[in-house]
Amino acid sequence: MAGKKKAAIIALANQKGGVAKTTSVSSLGAAFAELGLTVLLVDLDAQACLTFSLGIDPDAVETSVHEVLLGQCEASEAVLKVSESVDLIPATIDLAGAEAALLTRPGREFVLQSALEEVRRDYDVILLDCSPSLGVLTLGALTASTGLIIPMPCEMLSHRGVGQLLDTVRDVRKLLNKKLKVVGILPTMYDGRARHSKEVLGDVGERYDLPVLSPPIPRTVRFAEAPAIGRSVLETAGSSKGAMAYREVAESLLPVVQA
Repeated sequence: MAGKKKAAIIALANQKGGVAKTTSVSSLGAAFAELGLTVLLVDLDAQACLTFSLGIDPDAVETSVHEVLLGQCEASEAVLKVSESVDLIPATIDLAGAEAALLTRPGREFVLQSALEEVRRDYDVILLDCSPSLGVLTLGALTASTGLIIPMPCEMLSHRGVGQLLDTVRDVRKLLNKKLKVVGILPTMYDGRARHSKEVLGDVGERYDLPVLSPPIPRTVRFAEAPAIGRSVLETAGSSKGAMAYREVAESLLPVVQA
């Protein structure tokens, strides 16, 4: 392992909830695995939606990202195997307390970065599922990451908050992590028949002067069905438009991941 390149670390963040962050982390992870990469997913949300959606009961988890962040165990000790090429560091409700515990800790923004350093050579890519806020955990994720993807539904109100997130990114770059790059905005919940969706899609890249990842991820019931089975949509409905879109996005991200 000593000679292996360190994994790219990509955070998916947006302080607005319900933007398909967790779906995107799960689906891109599965898509990267299909492309032959080894993947680590990290659940940084106390609601533990990513953990649950991958078929793991958060209440039954003994060692989680909470213990990792508080220095009670190594990251490798919290890793669970999801599939042949995808691992997960799960979350539990305890993570809600980690935010408060880290507030008084010097260098708190660097805690996640330090914790992940131990496992970076074990994977090709690490995806961070951030909580819908700009608190300590999200700041830590941005500090640890080489790239940021901003999932954003194709709805006008979803623009709100993206500007604030980008202000935070500028501060993080200046003070904590000069290497952080905004990979792009990932349009989600796209309805190709709706004029409004098309208008938002056309506006978003220009408004923020950022790349817009393509194709946009379509709105489909298949995404709601997958977590109930504890699998990604690529496994439960592999030929659906949503699964195919995530595969295309993952393929387009290969140069970023392998850089």
